Amino acid sequence: MDTTTKLAARVDGPVYAPGDEEYDDRRTGYQLLDPHRPSVVVEAAGPGDVRAAVEFAAGTGAPLAVQATGHGRAASAGGVLVSTRRMSGVRVDPGTRTAWVEAGATWARVLEAAAPHGLAPLSGSFPGVGAVSYTLGGGVGLLARRHGFAADHVRRVDLVAPDGRLHRVTADSDPELFWGLRGGGGGFGVVTGMEVALFPVARIFGGGLVFDAERVPDVLEAWRAWAAGAPEEMTSAVSTLTYPDLPAMPPPLRGRQVAQVAVSYAGPAAEGSRLAEPLRALGPVLSDTLRELPFAESGTVFDEPAEPHAYRGRNVLVGDLDSGALAGLAKAAGPSAPVMTVAGVRHLGGALARGPRVPNAVGHRDAVFAVTVLSPVGPGEEDLAGAAHRDALAPFAGNALGCSLNFSFGPLDADEVRSAFAAADRGRLAALRARLDPHGLLRANHPVPPAG
Repeated sequence: MDTTTKLAARVDGPVYAPGDEEYDDRRTGYQLLDPHRPSVVVEAAGPGDVRAAVEFAAGTGAPLAVQATGHGRAASAGGVLVSTRRMSGVRVDPGTRTAWVEAGATWARVLEAAAPHGLAPLSGSFPGVGAVSYTLGGGVGLLARRHGFAADHVRRVDLVAPDGRLHRVTADSDPELFWGLRGGGGGFGVVTGMEVALFPVARIFGGGLVFDAERVPDVLEAWRAWAAGAPEEMTSAVSTLTYPDLPAMPPPLRGRQVAQVAVSYAGPAAEGSRLAEPLRALGPVLSDTLRELPFAESGTVFDEPAEPHAYRGRNVLVGDLDSGALAGLAKAAGPSAPVMTVAGVRHLGGALARGPRVPNAVGHRDAVFAVTVLSPVGPGEEDLAGAAHRDALAPFAGNALGCSLNFSFGPLDADEVRSAFAAADRGRLAALRARLDPHGLLRANHPVPPAG
């Protein structure tokens, strides 16, 4: 009996090996660049399958990785890949304003389940992202400045540890693991489900304003000044990119650099519209989608691409922005950029700056902005994109606090991973990982290395 057959006999979900017709589809997620190359894929049907896969990997000495939607993953060669795509259930309890979210559920599933009760999760800008993996990394969403990180509002985590044991982790059952799971980026076990708080938000005022960057060149700086006075109910971001001069592009955007401001206001629509008026007054707009909308449609605010593609991205968290750095960021996304680049800034602060009642491992709460660069990457362009991204972020080094793992799309070196956390927290996270996974079974995207 071969290895794959032995594992298949222990699980309810399907198992795939290289050469199987479904293997390539199951190992590939939203990120198409450098996909997992496992020796076997287990499409887990439930926690029992996860446990069997972990025990199998530990017993054979094979590394183990996990993939839900595959948005932010780093590549893993060989070993066992646990796909949680079948574990997509969501149960909402309107009485306690909570949702139980299985490991493979996307935010779209949670939004759909919560909306009939007038409730909303602390979901991200793209509903297709896996809710659990997003939350493990912290989670900055459309209600972030009003309610904080998604990790701040986790009530319980079910996890299969590398030794195969199932843990129900709460603030009382294992305070240190509960601390590290919420914002520590993973690497402590395979999460099979999570209970999260929901909030009484049925509708928001939100959408985007798109400007021609040549006609309105100061959008980034004007947004920075406007955001400085925005209330906590307002979460916003600005981005800029140059559309390719290709026939497939919409005529108003083809070959043009644009700047887009995205806003989400958790309050009355009339007040949100009033607050956004200075943005509308910046100049002529190519598109204006600001309106009152159901929170279930919040994915339209950033309107990010839903089709899988190959990309790389980096970021830096900063305590302040200066005009020169913002001007350089706009140039990095301009027509002369060596690769197509989407450069953006997200406004943090507000509730994000305040720790939760039960502390967690989220780093750099004092950051006021997250500066991000992302590029679609074609064959042979990865090094070119990496160099362009480093150059684009270099002017922000003077105000840099570190990076966010959730906005990192590609391999990070040990120092970059360490920079995501405070020094004391790095030591705690490394010690926690050493306790739970002393043999290095798990291949996390960005595991926190030992202090150094």
